[in-house]
Amino acid sequence: MLIDAIDVKRRTRFEIDNAPYSCLEVEVNTPTARGGQTLVRIKMRNLVTNAVFERTFKAGEKFKEPDLQTVAASYLYSDGDGSYFLDQESFETLTLAEEVIGNTRDFLVEGGIVDLLKYNGNPIGLELPPFVELAIAFTEPGVRGDSSSGSVTKPAKLETGLEIRVPLFIKEGEKVRVSTETREFAGRA
Repeated sequence: MLIDAIDVKRRTRFEIDNAPYSCLEVEVNTPTARGGQTLVRIKMRNLVTNAVFERTFKAGEKFKEPDLQTVAASYLYSDGDGSYFLDQESFETLTLAEEVIGNTRDFLVEGGIVDLLKYNGNPIGLELPPFVELAIAFTEPGVRGDSSSGSVTKPAKLETGLEIRVPLFIKEGEKVRVSTETREFAGRA
């Protein structure tokens, strides 16, 4: 199936030059002059290399739909060679290189289920849910009256090593919801 450039929306996936891309932002420019070409400017991410760039296409240009699969996989562990996941259907171990995982490791908990993205059958990346639940590994007790800064938060270290700011009432050992997009506290779990 082909996708018209004019139909590309945020998060649409398409293939250009035998590589899969995901649309991050899209802007359609319709000229006022008659016969002017409608242009679509797309900010996109290469799903294999994670490179982000912008390109402009004519509205009628068509893209192939990439051969992408999402499989449920549980996170096993990480070492110097990469991070390892267990495909929940085939039970094969899939490895993603450190460059691919990057800072998403801050959201991975042993045994946690994530969506692993495969392109032409090969693992190329992870899709995190909008929010993950993580336990607070360390945080100082909240001190009443400590609101001189205006925002009443304190630093907390999560079980994955990620450091975020949480409200004073959050205690060590509690689970919190964290936004995978903003990397910020989003509520109690």
